[in-house]
Amino acid sequence: MARWERDDMDAMIEVRALTRRFGPILAVDNVSFSVERGAVLGFLGPNGAGKSTTMKMITGFLAPSSGTAVICGADIVDEPIAAKRHIGYLPEGAPAYPDMTPSGFLRFIARIRGFDGAEAARRIGVAVERTTLASVLDQPIETLSKGFKRRVGLAQALLHDPDVLILDEPTDGLDPNQKHEVRSLITTLAPQKAIIISTHLLEEVDAVCSRAIIISSGRVVADGTPAQLAARSRHHNAVRLALGRDGIAAAESLMRLPGVLGVEEVDDGEGRGLMIFPRDGRAILSEVADLVRTAGWPVAALRVERGRLDEVFRAITTTAA
Repeated sequence: MARWERDDMDAMIEVRALTRRFGPILAVDNVSFSVERGAVLGFLGPNGAGKSTTMKMITGFLAPSSGTAVICGADIVDEPIAAKRHIGYLPEGAPAYPDMTPSGFLRFIARIRGFDGAEAARRIGVAVERTTLASVLDQPIETLSKGFKRRVGLAQALLHDPDVLILDEPTDGLDPNQKHEVRSLITTLAPQKAIIISTHLLEEVDAVCSRAIIISSGRVVADGTPAQLAARSRHHNAVRLALGRDGIAAAESLMRLPGVLGVEEVDDGEGRGLMIFPRDGRAILSEVADLVRTAGWPVAALRVERGRLDEVFRAITTTAA
């Protein structure tokens, strides 16, 4: 098997040229990245892009066709038990034994992880408190809502206080309050761990992620902070202007500004107005504000867009496909 030298001594997760084929289908194609302690990586992609397959290979649930992942210095292919000791994994769908109760399931997981007696009880208590499961501990898992099943899966991933968390759609099925609780928990845990979150919710990336990778057709097509990715949007540094009068004349004047690429009329949740797009993402607020003052336009609102992740996501994944 191929060997690599570590190139980032602070990395707790090192994904190295992971590839997976299912017969003639190339599901994951030479994916490489690393995640350091304190980072929360959002792993994004359309359905069928290879997100869950990649996460299964990182955690050792699926053997790669080639490549490997190194978890806290342990190779998941060559040293699977050592690597898995460092991993807390919430799989897609949060599978559990349906006839067990959350209490019984967590005791079972504690035994598998090597805990018993008072230590097992302590760890289960912490996991239950963190995931707010106390009210359903003695109900069969098969009777629980999708959201509670997800929280049972999250509790088992946290039980042994792992260095690395791999969470596949951790807030799927949760209501807004529960999503907020889980995101707050991830933020609290993040400084001492390396975390990967697979999600299709772009709001989740904004809420908890320090970095995001977009995968499409099994390949990494974008990698950066949420702000860096948002800066690739045509709305980055665009100015939203709401005028108290007809905007057609204003649009003609705005188009003469050197930093302005285009102006569009919009009618969204903020009402009618103009969206003013910059050339090459440059900052145009001062140009627009100067013109507004000089022209004496009655302005109802004026703000700058930071960019839209959903726009970037669609553009990148459509082009990659």
